[in-house]
Amino acid sequence: MEDEIKKACEVMRAGGIILYPTDTIWGIGCDATNEEATKKVYELKKRVDNKAMLVLVDSSAKLNAYVTQVPDIAWDLIEVADKPLTIIYPQARNLAVNLLGEDGSVGIRITNEEFSKKLCERFRKPLVSTSANVSGEPSAANFSEISEEIKNGVDYIVKYRQDDMTRAKPSGILKLGINGEVVVIR
Repeated sequence: MEDEIKKACEVMRAGGIILYPTDTIWGIGCDATNEEATKKVYELKKRVDNKAMLVLVDSSAKLNAYVTQVPDIAWDLIEVADKPLTIIYPQARNLAVNLLGEDGSVGIRITNEEFSKKLCERFRKPLVSTSANVSGEPSAANFSEISEEIKNGVDYIVKYRQDDMTRAKPSGILKLGINGEVVVIR
């Protein structure tokens, strides 16, 4: 696993994109602070860049670096979440502009899955994490369902967990307002 993390970090530091396992489904990832790398992900997914992508971090301590003001309710939601939860926060900062929603928001998930958590720790920056599919097509539930188009379009494919046939599911998604309003997206 360490060699895979090292190689993935090298590719992302050079502005490349990777295909990697997350705490939910397989993701296409890159440096979430690199606008050019983020653009490559949009192009691979054939997705318009006004549709935001989410970010993975390895701990809640990182939230304040990427969100101007974390609503108080977010800390409670993070603490009680018993499955992967993406929270869309208002007023993102220090991230690639083309990653954000039109309103300046960003979806962030704190990963607890071994590989993606260690990858975030080692990379020391947030990672883009978007489903490994062309926009509009079904999300792949495991590595074997990822299309050749996606596999051929990334700069590096992580080998770890490729043989895991568990049917993974996307995270839940909540959107928080600046005053703590909560909207369930998924």
